[in-house]
Amino acid sequence: MMITMRSAVAAAAALALSLPAAAHAAGQPAAAAAAVPQVLPIGVAVSALPLATEDRTGYQRSSFRHWNTGANPSDGCNTRMEVLIAEAVEAPEVGPGCTLTGGVWWSYYDEREVTPAGALDIDHMVPLAEAWDSGASNWSSSRREAYANDLGQEASLVAVTARSNRQKSDQDPAEWLPSSADALCRYGAEWTATKLRWGLAVDELEQDRLLDIAAGCGGTEVEFTPAP
Repeated sequence: MMITMRSAVAAAAALALSLPAAAHAAGQPAAAAAAVPQVLPIGVAVSALPLATEDRTGYQRSSFRHWNTGANPSDGCNTRMEVLIAEAVEAPEVGPGCTLTGGVWWSYYDEREVTPAGALDIDHMVPLAEAWDSGASNWSSSRREAYANDLGQEASLVAVTARSNRQKSDQDPAEWLPSSADALCRYGAEWTATKLRWGLAVDELEQDRLLDIAAGCGGTEVEFTPAP
């Protein structure tokens, strides 16, 4: 029965993800078709992720240039600072050189209120090393930079406590999950959304864990927009 259910979910995922391709075949520009946001039930979304063996050969953190000048190069705020400003639950004062004063943030991994900004890390939802393992090793340097500074999807970069980010390190959901049980469905959905956005693969243990999460998160949706 489990194999039958997974096969059905995989078929539904393939159908859902074929829509942009169908639009392109109908004469729409490829870039326009790729930019259409997609919303899938979490189980369907997980089953849409390609399965592959991970390989970390050649990985260096420096292969992913970050933090760059962000969405607005003229404002003096790099990507890290722009994420902090966007995710503040109480806005900080932004001073010269994008110095942040005050402000309050919510670290959903461990359900902690955090201040000041310097106590936060900006986590790559799918860590750089994991991205490399899952397909980014074949990208150009400019695409890896775009990934490492992705402001185009809120789930890609998240402000969290330094402690939780360093506990997570470069681990996938088969190896690490947020300590807050209430964060599990959101985390599984955002991990899946990031991998779908960038066309990254999962390995078997990662896929199994994500399917386990999905089974307990009925009603959770995964929203993503394929990266340019």
